[in-house]
Amino acid sequence: MNTRMRRTAIAVAAGALAVSLAACGSAAESGDKDSDSGDSAAKGDNIKVGLLLPENQTARYEKFDKPLIEKKIKELTNNKGEVIYANAKQDASQQSQQVDTMVTNKVDVLILDAVDAKAIAGSVKSAKDAGIPVVAYDRLAEGPIDAYTSFDNVTVGKTQGEALLEALGDKAKDGQIVMMNGSSTDPNAAKFKEGAHSVLDGKVKVGREYDTKEWKPENANANMEGAISAIGKKKIVGVYSANDGMAGGIITALKAAGIDVPVTGQDAELAGVQRIVTGEQYMSVYKPYAPEADAAAEMAVALAQGKSLDSIAKDTVDSPTTKGVPSILVPVVSLTQENINDTVIKDGVYTVEEICAGKYKAACDKIGLK
Repeated sequence: MNTRMRRTAIAVAAGALAVSLAACGSAAESGDKDSDSGDSAAKGDNIKVGLLLPENQTARYEKFDKPLIEKKIKELTNNKGEVIYANAKQDASQQSQQVDTMVTNKVDVLILDAVDAKAIAGSVKSAKDAGIPVVAYDRLAEGPIDAYTSFDNVTVGKTQGEALLEALGDKAKDGQIVMMNGSSTDPNAAKFKEGAHSVLDGKVKVGREYDTKEWKPENANANMEGAISAIGKKKIVGVYSANDGMAGGIITALKAAGIDVPVTGQDAELAGVQRIVTGEQYMSVYKPYAPEADAAAEMAVALAQGKSLDSIAKDTVDSPTTKGVPSILVPVVSLTQENINDTVIKDGVYTVEEICAGKYKAACDKIGLK
């Protein structure tokens, strides 16, 4: 994995140099920032970065986001920057306590991927009051955040919806689909849902729709079982699943009922890619984690050192509580059997050997993945 991470980091660094970034309005220019900028700048590379990730059920956080952010911060600080890490394990209260601990430990900046974007607002304000800037990572936390990086989440939902329609073809009007959205506490889930509905509405009938508690596969599995009972297995033509973890639970329920229909996903988890290889899952949304992690690290280091984000962030977004947040939004790719080689393998996320291990070898051979 170290070799793959190194290749990815090099590619991201090269890509970042090639991008021309426009200046944007920045909350970092406020009076609060100015009052702390002298002390922050004086620290130079000797900074402490608090990294708070939301859960460890989704493979990406521990396998990709954490090591990529740590690596980039080391690169940007000549190996002098320290990353202090904590994972909330899907517990919003625990994450609030973790923010308090980071404030007590006097970190210079926080990178925060919120469990509950609304509930964390008070903790973000506490950090701000202590002179600690906050970079919202992947999910747009509420409160006075200083910067944000993620993917264009409405586009993620559109990508999923368009892929499902493509997979359904003429069958789109023959039955009903089930929509398995993410957690209602995750603002990204609402954006995925918005994007999906924008392309699905009017083109296919939604028989049942769920907001899945905590994104858990077992909850998606139970919801799917309920949908099958309510709609009838012969009437279900497809399933919109907001991510790969839930897709796994959904597909288990479908197989138990003898249903074979296209299912979407997101995150390009190894298990999801393997299900795409076998045809059990139609697609996933590949989100290149390295550019997102790179952006978070760059903004965090700049803020910790009291520097402007004008040369880094080219976009702005509005949260329910903060307007004009300097942001970097990373493009996404629809991942199907046809482009596995050109995405997750080419980028060094997985090797062919990893994807095609054991029982998946025959399916890989069948689609020419070697």
